[in-house]
Amino acid sequence: MSGLINKLISEAKQQPKNIAIPEATDRDTLVLARRIVDEGMGTPFLIGERAQIEEAAQDAGVSLEGMRFEDVADESARFEVVDRYLQEPRMISLKGCRRRSKDPLNYAMMLEAVGDVDCTFAGHVATTGEVLMAAQNFIGLKDGVDTPSIMAIVEVEGFDGPEGDTIVFADCGLNPEPDAEALASIAIATADQAEAVLGWDPRVAFLSFSTKGSGTSASTETIEAALKVARERRSDLKIDGEFQLDAAIVPRVAERKVKAPSDVAGKANVLIFPDLDAANIAIKTVQLFAHGNGYGHTLSGFNKPVSDSSRNSSVEEMLGDIAMLVLAASRSK
Repeated sequence: MSGLINKLISEAKQQPKNIAIPEATDRDTLVLARRIVDEGMGTPFLIGERAQIEEAAQDAGVSLEGMRFEDVADESARFEVVDRYLQEPRMISLKGCRRRSKDPLNYAMMLEAVGDVDCTFAGHVATTGEVLMAAQNFIGLKDGVDTPSIMAIVEVEGFDGPEGDTIVFADCGLNPEPDAEALASIAIATADQAEAVLGWDPRVAFLSFSTKGSGTSASTETIEAALKVARERRSDLKIDGEFQLDAAIVPRVAERKVKAPSDVAGKANVLIFPDLDAANIAIKTVQLFAHGNGYGHTLSGFNKPVSDSSRNSSVEEMLGDIAMLVLAASRSK
């Protein structure tokens, strides 16, 4: 396990949280839940039919000591949560909410929305679309954000950037061709997520082939519009662009290329790529040529922390996701 992940796990242990786990009959997820308890990162709330969860745990040889159950077969307890959830105005009827609460993923989001748990871990079984739909329906997006996204924490041995060997990329998984409003949402959500998970003062750079008008294209026009939207929505954040990569993170290059004062140029720690093509190519280039690592499945932009794990993740990788989720729950505004 990397030094970064060990550091995040150590920090998460200092502020354990209640973690909803709606895929609680999956073998790997049960092993993960056991590790969460043993590592002291929080209390897993196993969501589903209790009898099925206990049978799966017995088959997996996993002790459920230190965990809690949210049994969707217990209709009275489930309806009590639904009633609390509907105390605030919602775009769903009582009948529809009760019906959807039978699904462990939906019920996990309701429990998080009412504050019974602090965060939700899913995606090792459910698809990204299913996790996104449940989160959007029952948790919703933060003010100023209309597009969810995924950030990657990139760690490269030997890289000496504004935060040492670590930097953040976004969006690395959800939005193929973001327009200006979506790009602004990605920047805002990723800034908040980087602050929550890593404790950084985020300095956010919109990346391009151009630095401050040195080139023009439809892409640079989109970035210019996105910068305006982001600053209007969140004037408290340090966001700037458009920058070429070197102008964003290398001080001597920024001094030469960026003439206007900037809190970001040469010292960006959060990099916003113009589209998913660029972000995907960038992170794979780092992994293949620089032997770097990319971490993170916590969704950015939702009112409360939700993780969309990969179905290919190992238990060790998921444990790192849990640490990020716990930290996001601990530090989120």
